[in-house]
Amino acid sequence: MKLTAEAKGTFAIAPTPFHDDGRIDERSIDRLTDFYEEVGCDGVTVLGILGEAPKLDAAEAEQVAVRFVKRAKTMQVIVGVSAPGFATMRSLAKASMDAGAAGVMIAPPPSLRTDDQIIGYFKQAAEAIGPDVPWVLQDYPLTLSVVFTPAVIRKIVMDNANCVMLKHEDWPGLEKISTLRNFHKDGSLRPLSILCGNGGLFLDFEMERGADGAMTGYAFPELLIDVVRLSKEGKRDAAHDLFDAHLPLIRYEQQPGAGLAVRKYVLQKRGIIASSAQRKPGAVITPAAKAEVDYLLSRVAKVDKRANLQLQSSAAG
Repeated sequence: MKLTAEAKGTFAIAPTPFHDDGRIDERSIDRLTDFYEEVGCDGVTVLGILGEAPKLDAAEAEQVAVRFVKRAKTMQVIVGVSAPGFATMRSLAKASMDAGAAGVMIAPPPSLRTDDQIIGYFKQAAEAIGPDVPWVLQDYPLTLSVVFTPAVIRKIVMDNANCVMLKHEDWPGLEKISTLRNFHKDGSLRPLSILCGNGGLFLDFEMERGADGAMTGYAFPELLIDVVRLSKEGKRDAAHDLFDAHLPLIRYEQQPGAGLAVRKYVLQKRGIIASSAQRKPGAVITPAAKAEVDYLLSRVAKVDKRANLQLQSSAAG
């Protein structure tokens, strides 16, 4: 089923699993996909910023995307197709959609500066992938250095009928969500799904501002699922209490440069991926950092027993 503006819930951002020697680990892709489905994710997004997509050649990117898509049974799969040129973007989008992906995600190149440049780029990108391919607009100025105002987002969405979702990762960004929802109320913006990333750092309040769910890669997607659900049920204190218990680990995992190493380390401890390796160049988690993460896990486990990994400490085979 193709992605629509009605999408909601939790879409996990998947890391790309590698063997220690840098080869793609397809068995871990399968386990990771199964895990996301088992815990109740509504979807999974692959080849995002933390999916190490720039380290893959075109054939490998297609291999990874298709493997996730084919393995998923109940989840919608979104494929990041951002690329320096539209030919590569078009090719990966076609291969992914042909395999059964729900849609694709496009991030802006860091060279964009003016509103007109941003609007023009996404018009060309939408034309490149074709009008029948639903796509997600990724707004992540902290990493990409491209700043979208709410008015620019509205213009992009209104100009491109196949833009059905915003991946909101601005910080501070709560007022941006409120402004976009007010655009909906006054009729100047058509329906648009808003899922939030940035490691989940502000998911508790983002849901209260009108977000439809989460799209990020925190190593405990169960937490994201629960916060989204509790928020929608109006159980504000319960949502915040659970979120607050995880927040120190969320913060630690969101460190620029080191975050992916932490995330992969935890997923390996959980027995979901066989190795925490990144393809070079990439950060390596140090023994000191591992000890800090283990301590944080023990703290989270006092409130959320799912963080007690004593029985899951061996890496998956």
